[in-house]
Amino acid sequence: MSDAARPNQKLSRRADQKFKLSVQAGNVQDVAGVQAEPSLTTEATAAVNGRVVEFTTPRSKLIQEADAAIRDDLQHFPRALAAYIALATDPEALAHWDMANYITMRKLGYNDHGRVHSFITGAASLAITELLLEGGVKPDIMDSGVGDADDVYLAVILGTMLHDIGNQIHRVSHEQHGVALALPILERIMGPLYADPFKRAKVRSFILGAVNCHDLNPPPLTLEGGITAVADGTDITKGRGRKAFSLGSVDIHSISALAVDEVVIERGRATPVLISVTMNNSGGIFQVEEILAPKVIRTPMRRYVELRAATRPEGEEQILSRVRLDGDHFVMDLESGEQVEVEIEDTQKRAQQALAAALDTGVERR
Repeated sequence: MSDAARPNQKLSRRADQKFKLSVQAGNVQDVAGVQAEPSLTTEATAAVNGRVVEFTTPRSKLIQEADAAIRDDLQHFPRALAAYIALATDPEALAHWDMANYITMRKLGYNDHGRVHSFITGAASLAITELLLEGGVKPDIMDSGVGDADDVYLAVILGTMLHDIGNQIHRVSHEQHGVALALPILERIMGPLYADPFKRAKVRSFILGAVNCHDLNPPPLTLEGGITAVADGTDITKGRGRKAFSLGSVDIHSISALAVDEVVIERGRATPVLISVTMNNSGGIFQVEEILAPKVIRTPMRRYVELRAATRPEGEEQILSRVRLDGDHFVMDLESGEQVEVEIEDTQKRAQQALAAALDTGVERR
């Protein structure tokens, strides 16, 4: 593979851009055997683009650079930073991430659900949290009087980075498994940081809620849970799909993930948060519709996030040029000049409703 053809996926941050995860010059044929660009050092890319994480470099360097970015975000929040440092070096957490990845990737053929996903979504969650606070939005920890911004950042980073560990037991009910597995880790990390067990228990409830609700089963009720869910939904670029594809999982999930080049989280004009998705192929809309959009519209984040998706002009023969989320519908601008509204196909919600109807449960009667 020539140097020009190598995918170059990066997580970068600039003053006007809270989070950017992108792939450049990659295609479906580039999914296997990618080596690091020898002439492209972390220091060089950081000097040009701000903080950068290269997916084409070894996993250890990716995690190292994500770690540096997260630490920088938390530098003014000592309790959250201490909690993050403890989590990032906790042997039990490290083992959980590795085994969750083993089950999801090796046994199920899914995309990455391990350490890399944990660090990427952790960075995204902090970007979203910062934008909300800058926009005057009070997360539930602050709104309820339980704690301050430091406690919010602590809850968000711990909840987001632990959200998928339950996959090591099974994908089915992995949210509930994750809650049980997270408890001893949280006790170990939070004990020295919260002398008051009353407050510690309250902050912990927000973390466990985020773990339990990140996959919308059930949907989160707190803003902290919504942040974790949306951050999870932003990790949809081809860097995450490439490994599953090379392992032989060729399905709509892996193919559509290879069609997403870039996800950018930044300040919106009408909302505190704008998430922009750039695709090289309109097949990537599956990732937006099936994974990201439901995590916006079915969480308390709905009021605060604007979601847009577009295809690159140099991509495939164009069918659609731009998509934006409007309530629970996508508004699509077609190349023909037409504008089409399409209701989001929330397959997970339909399955839950069908199960509840079959069991005559799930409807609260007052």
